Amino acid sequence: MTPAPLFRASVLTLYPEMFPGPLGHALAGRALGAGLWGLEAVQIRDFALDRHRSVDDTPAGGGPGMVMRADVLARAIDAVAPEGDPRPRLLMTPRGRPLTQARVREIAAGPGAVILCGRFEGVDERIVAARALEEVCVGDVVLSGGEAAALLVLDACVRLIPGVMGKAESGADESFSHGLLEYPQYTRPQLFEGLTIPEVLTCGDHARIARWRRAEAEAATRARRPDLLAPACDKKATERE
Repeated sequence: MTPAPLFRASVLTLYPEMFPGPLGHALAGRALGAGLWGLEAVQIRDFALDRHRSVDDTPAGGGPGMVMRADVLARAIDAVAPEGDPRPRLLMTPRGRPLTQARVREIAAGPGAVILCGRFEGVDERIVAARALEEVCVGDVVLSGGEAAALLVLDACVRLIPGVMGKAESGADESFSHGLLEYPQYTRPQLFEGLTIPEVLTCGDHARIARWRRAEAEAATRARRPDLLAPACDKKATERE
């Protein structure tokens, strides 16, 4: 008998056919087939309270669009994550806190996640408090629904599950892992359209290469994401005090 996967993802969605989608291919797909993680895509309409399988209604106070009903969502959440289920309950929404690599690592190290994919104008705010949902944002953009964001979260988590990537260190030395963007990468050919691989990378001096990579990572972060440097500077200042 095959043991249950240690990481289980339950996705609540109006479009379960979107899963596993890209997660059924490459590293995530092979890991899914090998039982390193599990995925269930649950149709929210199955928990509707009327024969029309309605999941939404007009917004209180007026306005455009529709809002997903708290009572229907509560039934769906309770079905897949009854009381005592230790998995975090994530709501994909542009109103959430930005997803970080640190949070991804925390989720990946746990028993999995329950992910609610919003649609329309969003969900009734009361469900957030009633079911302790963690609101998560994957970027300063608005998507048609939470499904694409859920796929992103799961992809980020699954690759960190032991045994998914060929080498464990592949997930340790990359962007955001040390508060920096990753250094630039190169490979053969040595010469490409007049551009060469930096000489330092072919010198064989590993200490020199490490210093170069650190400097390049800091330079890229300073130019593109200076906000990432602020926490590191604050930490160093605290350590000096």
